[in-house]
Amino acid sequence: MSAKPDSIKSILYALFANLAIAIAKAGAAFWTGSGAMMAEAIHSLADSCNQLLLLFGMKQSRRPPDLDYPLGYGKSIYFWSFLVAVILFSLGGMFSVYEGVHKFNHPEPLNSPMIAIGVLVFAIIAESVSLWGCMQAVDKERHGRRLSLWFRESRSSELIVVFGEDVAALLGLALALLAVLAAAITGNPVYDALGTITIGVLLIVIAFMLAVEVKDLLIGQGVEIHISDRMRRFLLERPEVDKLYNLLSLQMGPDAMVAVKAKMHPTGSEEGLLNAINRVEHDFRQAFPMAKWLFFEPDNRDN
Repeated sequence: MSAKPDSIKSILYALFANLAIAIAKAGAAFWTGSGAMMAEAIHSLADSCNQLLLLFGMKQSRRPPDLDYPLGYGKSIYFWSFLVAVILFSLGGMFSVYEGVHKFNHPEPLNSPMIAIGVLVFAIIAESVSLWGCMQAVDKERHGRRLSLWFRESRSSELIVVFGEDVAALLGLALALLAVLAAAITGNPVYDALGTITIGVLLIVIAFMLAVEVKDLLIGQGVEIHISDRMRRFLLERPEVDKLYNLLSLQMGPDAMVAVKAKMHPTGSEEGLLNAINRVEHDFRQAFPMAKWLFFEPDNRDN
């Protein structure tokens, strides 16, 4: 199965938005001397690099199986997604905290704060468009679940990462805008420094949450629970299947490996049994195209 078009589209939305925002923020940070703006510029640049890594990872995951990797390269997208979370933590979060502490210890007044405010408003609009594009893809996979539940259960690591980055970006922009406004109104640059530190802490927390979710996929998770339940119902409703002993699955990027152990209804011959299994496997793949590898074990007991 190829990479999901909706996931690719959401990554491209985020990439173009973050490139434009990074350039605008960097210019504003240079002009105004705002630490919060500089933190946000580094954040957007890191996000742009992250989206490129995700696109590369999705391309890698589509490589066909070979002798060294008989189940293909699908899980490679999890490595690149985990790397993105690490970059968000190190390059985005840690730099922002460092910049904020530096500005706190050596405060400098803001120059032309209206430029920073204008850029932040533009960035909020651009990030909102990016998040809207991401949510289009997320809604197709949620199946009515709460966002928090989808985040914990989803097997689309690239979509999880883009969603987390977009949420972090919008929250960070809101914090940066509040910090710049407070510094401009009061004339106290300490607010800008505190905003920069808060943005860094926010990025570190979200990066940690992303890393934890992708770590589970790296270890090896099965297909989503609602899909696994559908697979079980499908097999139990088949006239060829008498009893389902076990169903195991392993998510391999966009594809999945599925192993079934079941007791089949008697057919009177070995050829009849094989034909029954072949029918079930054929229809199973039609119902669940993600099942690129399907192993069916007929048995008369569960041991």
